Amino acid sequence: MTDERGGRLLRPEESSPRATFLELFFDLVFVFALTRVSLRLIDGTGGSVGMLVAEIGRTGVLFLALWLLWSITTWVTSRYEPEQPVIQFVVVGSMFGAMVMAVALPRAFEDRALPFVLAYLAVMLVRPLVIATALRRHPRRTVPLRLLAWAAAGGVPWLAGAVGPEELRLPLWALAVAVDYTGLLLGWPLPRLGPARTSGWLIAGEHLADRYQQIFLISLGETILVIGLTYSGADFTADRAGAFAAAFATTALLWRIYFHRAGHLLAEALRMARSPGRLGASASGTHLVIVIGVLSTAVGYELVIAHPHGRTDPTWLVFVAGGPAIFLAARARFEYEIFGRVSRSRVAGLLLLLLLAPTLTLGPPTVALALVALVLAGVASADAWRSRGRPPETAASPLGHGGTGGTGGGEFPAP
Repeated sequence: MTDERGGRLLRPEESSPRATFLELFFDLVFVFALTRVSLRLIDGTGGSVGMLVAEIGRTGVLFLALWLLWSITTWVTSRYEPEQPVIQFVVVGSMFGAMVMAVALPRAFEDRALPFVLAYLAVMLVRPLVIATALRRHPRRTVPLRLLAWAAAGGVPWLAGAVGPEELRLPLWALAVAVDYTGLLLGWPLPRLGPARTSGWLIAGEHLADRYQQIFLISLGETILVIGLTYSGADFTADRAGAFAAAFATTALLWRIYFHRAGHLLAEALRMARSPGRLGASASGTHLVIVIGVLSTAVGYELVIAHPHGRTDPTWLVFVAGGPAIFLAARARFEYEIFGRVSRSRVAGLLLLLLLAPTLTLGPPTVALALVALVLAGVASADAWRSRGRPPETAASPLGHGGTGGTGGGEFPAP
């Protein structure tokens, strides 16, 4: 009886695979959170190369903490029934914690370190404890307990960095993030229990695919906010109008390149895979890098629209050209995850961005952004030409050993 009561928490097969309104509500916090990430990077672009690298490192640590909170919440709602009051409590609690983290993020390495850490640890520790309690004696109860143990281990350097000397904050928090992600990658192994292997994970493939597509669209929404807010607060000059148009075109091209073929087939690939957990875990990491590329591109928008005159600052290319390059590299990986191949257009576009980068400093920032948009337009055009007159491809992922016999099923030790 106890196992049956705990088992009611698991997502039944007849449950709707689409994201619930509560999950979409949860995502609204990340619209705000991602703008805080971009703002912190923008504020760190005015100094030397060393200062910029240090700021990228600090912001990266904060973003990885936010991403892990979002990612594990997504896996929770993919495995457990999101209409259950306990899971709704977990999602709303995670939402509040993410909101506090987002508010504290711009000064998280300064005077708001403790609020950021306490909000993060409250979610990472309380969430698995609540789920484990609700599962009662169900066999899957060991999985949230694994997460709890690893979160407690990572909490030591998180707290030490928050209350310790400011100069030690970055290395301690980098260690904490390393502990958290090592646990995730290894399946949160514990003595005697071993790891929870991804090869045995059961996931709601369509739900998980929806969630990754939604976080990508949220990151694109953040770029729209940056474009609109920056341009609306500046003088309407011809240079800024050109930068505004180039930025919007770049965002539209990022959308087009992502969703062309592979972006529509993640749910199908997960459904066909014999080991959907392996593919899902890989797609999670790929979308992390995709979102990093989009956020970096948004920083470039802010810099170019606000300062369209003169020669392009070489450090700005980290965002203006580097962001789209990161996106293309991750999108190539995504294509491999779905089809087992990589289109030449993505590789060519990535190489062209890297080769063009030195010459982009010779002209004004608006021209640099326009040339980046032109490269992306070439990639999108090659996609359209290659698929013209051909039947739609089907997923053939080399990850998870895809085959017609898969159902997206198996034992899934969900967070």
